[in-house]
Amino acid sequence: MSEALFWGFVSAFALVVGAIAALKIKFSHRVIGLIMAFGVGALISSVCFELVENAFSDSGNIGTVLIGLVAGALVYFFGDLLIDKYGGENRKNMRGTSGTSGTKEKSDDDNSGLAILLGTVLDGIPESMVIGLTIVQGGSVSIAMVVAVFLSNVPEGLSSSIGLLASGWKKRSIFGLWAVVVAASVFSTFIGYQVFADTSALARAFVLSFAGGAILTMLADTMIPEAYRSSGKLTGLVVVLGFCLAFAVTTVE
Repeated sequence: MSEALFWGFVSAFALVVGAIAALKIKFSHRVIGLIMAFGVGALISSVCFELVENAFSDSGNIGTVLIGLVAGALVYFFGDLLIDKYGGENRKNMRGTSGTSGTKEKSDDDNSGLAILLGTVLDGIPESMVIGLTIVQGGSVSIAMVVAVFLSNVPEGLSSSIGLLASGWKKRSIFGLWAVVVAASVFSTFIGYQVFADTSALARAFVLSFAGGAILTMLADTMIPEAYRSSGKLTGLVVVLGFCLAFAVTTVE
């Protein structure tokens, strides 16, 4: 259990690392977008080889895997729609929020702090839960999954913190948000380890593929558009580089 909590904390703490970097270093939007694209590629690779492939190889049941993928995508999709409705749609936007006149307004006008918090937690829960589940499944943590989540969380912390600052958030509030998200992520890792330790291969396959569907939907809905908006056509090349790194880590585990 301690191993699950440790790796859950390490991967989620990358959000705080990103937030600190955002407050201490001047990053251009283009650079942050490229870092985000790299993390996207790493996560796509991990979804393919650490989640979906393992779910199928362990269970041998393609139906369970497909149902899990679709269920995860739908749950994330509708949860994200609900959060967007209450003001959490710009949680990864590094430019802050703007009114109709194009001027920046306070985040309390355009964004609900609770919605942003819930949206960020929604993004991180599938990733964190899977880290705990990989320990159950393989006996030790999947380094490729931890690396992929870490690489995706750093630019998320960067871009979101810059956007929240631009929208009028105080530094203390931003770090408070990330503290809650890190705690929720660590708890999700614990759940992934503890709850599914004694479940069947089919149940674990469903959870792995469910998380995979949710992560892919999150990437397509939030991270890829923001990365492309900031970095343009270079985004595709950097996504492939991130994919290659995570795949290489997977092969040497």
